[in-house]
Amino acid sequence: MAHDIADAFVKQYEKDVHLAYQRQGSTLRNTVRTVNGVIGNTTTFQKLGTAEATQKSRHGTVTPMNPDHTSVECTLNDWYAGDWVDRLDEEKIAHDERMILAQTGAWALGRKTDDQIIVELDAAEAGTSVNKSAFTITTLTAWVAALGARNVPMQDSMVFGLVSWDMWSLFMTFTQFASSEFNGEDLPFKTAMGDARRWAGCVWMPHNGLTGGSAARQCHVFHKTAVGHAIGHDVSTDITWHGDRAAHFINNYMSMGAKLIDANGVVTRVINEGA
Repeated sequence: MAHDIADAFVKQYEKDVHLAYQRQGSTLRNTVRTVNGVIGNTTTFQKLGTAEATQKSRHGTVTPMNPDHTSVECTLNDWYAGDWVDRLDEEKIAHDERMILAQTGAWALGRKTDDQIIVELDAAEAGTSVNKSAFTITTLTAWVAALGARNVPMQDSMVFGLVSWDMWSLFMTFTQFASSEFNGEDLPFKTAMGDARRWAGCVWMPHNGLTGGSAARQCHVFHKTAVGHAIGHDVSTDITWHGDRAAHFINNYMSMGAKLIDANGVVTRVINEGA
């Protein structure tokens, strides 16, 4: 139980708890290659290299492609988010403290999932530096094109763009990005401000957990298969009564890990948002 629980004791005019605004759960879990049910603390993602087509003479033999086969090992980490709820404190508050702590812990684990994925995106390349003031719709198009120039397949819903909220607000000033003439019915203010948007073959989304401050924010365009996410135990919640403490312990836990599989599948821009 938090030490400041007394602040939440019932008042006649207050019955609802307002949780601090926070990113609720994982945004990036479905944007990367995922494997479930991992046994043990590591798993391996297989990577197949490119191959060349060849010709053959009549009745001759076909030359085998022999693409490179490599593997990338991903280590899973165990994470916990728990807290105490004193039984008699529950008598003094009108909200369900156990439910709130369970939900808050689950959100914390979701953010930790995103943190692991972002670390691996950052590891792909140093990235090209760009000032926000110099960022135009052409710069944005070239960013996506840089991924395609690496022979990365640009299938629908397989390429993602991850930017800060500051850059997202800039993108919304680009007519080509925001206008229905370029995006059909996907209008910028028709849905929630933070909803992902499809543009130039890429699913764009804002995220407030990107590495770096406003002077060097690492933003990424990446293919879904560039990063692997391994799940040994999905997010779970356990509520246990401890008689010696006269309290419940609300525990949330998971076992997950992320690993960069192919650096070619990530194009990074280090954006100076103040210049």
